[in-house]
Amino acid sequence: MKKVYLDSAATTQIRGKVIDRMSIVMKENFGNPSSTHSYGRSSKTLVEQARKTVASLLNVSASEIIFTSGGTEADNLVLNSAVRDLGVKRIITSRIEHHAVLFTVEQLQKVHGIKVDYIKLDGKGNIVLEDLEHLLAVSEEKTLVSLMHVNNEIGNKIDLKKVAEICKTNNALFHSDTVQSVGHYQLDLKEIPVDFLAASAHKFHGPKGVGFAFVRKNSGLKPLIFGGEQERGHRAGTEGVHNIVGLEEAIKIAYDQLEEEKAVVLALKKYFIAALKSQIPGVKFNGNCEDPESSTYTLINICLPVSTEKALMLLFQLDLKGIACSKGSACQSGSSKESHVLSAFLSEEDLAKPSIRFSFSKYNTTEEIDFVVEVLKEFVEA
Repeated sequence: MKKVYLDSAATTQIRGKVIDRMSIVMKENFGNPSSTHSYGRSSKTLVEQARKTVASLLNVSASEIIFTSGGTEADNLVLNSAVRDLGVKRIITSRIEHHAVLFTVEQLQKVHGIKVDYIKLDGKGNIVLEDLEHLLAVSEEKTLVSLMHVNNEIGNKIDLKKVAEICKTNNALFHSDTVQSVGHYQLDLKEIPVDFLAASAHKFHGPKGVGFAFVRKNSGLKPLIFGGEQERGHRAGTEGVHNIVGLEEAIKIAYDQLEEEKAVVLALKKYFIAALKSQIPGVKFNGNCEDPESSTYTLINICLPVSTEKALMLLFQLDLKGIACSKGSACQSGSSKESHVLSAFLSEEDLAKPSIRFSFSKYNTTEEIDFVVEVLKEFVEA
């Protein structure tokens, strides 16, 4: 059976060079980075070199990078410490954030009684910046704004620099989940006055189980996990040296080859959109995903013109054909609930139809796109 992987927003294929580098580290650098003997020092050197690499690519200080188990932990670290340690009494966010942010905010509201405001969205799922400015202007409570750079389901982008500047002007802290954009977009954090970021290696062809938080110097953020003094006291626990080195190798390659690979993936996205329009009358594109300027080049989210009953079988039918895609975040794949992202702005009529996310990488081809469009066409016409 032909197999086609179009779910890179859930996780990407690890590059061969990343696997090779990790294998060498697992064989030769097995010392505990906290040990003072030569084995430990060798591992510690690799961790600190990786930290410097990440920092240089984001144009920040190495001390501002904290390695974590991934984006979810990084989001939790920032949000929890902001309330517990930084005096934040209010969080402004949107209803289309990743659940790593939404569920954490709900818990903070329940446990600490913080005030939560949700920014208005337009009909395409974009945040309304004027509403953010209004929300920041009506309260003097210490506030944290948490908005993702690239939405993981519909691909909408925010103007990260503009939002950061609005927050700075209003003396609010700004955190952004950049899990879908680190490794895919250049982020100069000397130019973008964001306070905190979250990132995950497996979204840019690195290993699962490792990511990082960017924490602006002198923010006062405290650890979420207590124990040892690893990660300069910000995160206890023995570092996974091979994973951290894998992250370093993956992010280096991602930025070294960024423009070349972006052109390939964007061409695939445009090809897919054109094929869908010509082969499937009535197909709709959710959010901004049809527009390469206001959405990421890495994914599309489409709504197919079929009945509710038929919609229930779509993912099953695609899987039978060997096509990997998703109806939303992989973190919610076990849930029968409809997408919270699409529910925030789609009409009831469109919510009743099947919406599918297809996400791409350099490993995909136009032949695969042709095959997927043919399968979708057969499904719609059956």
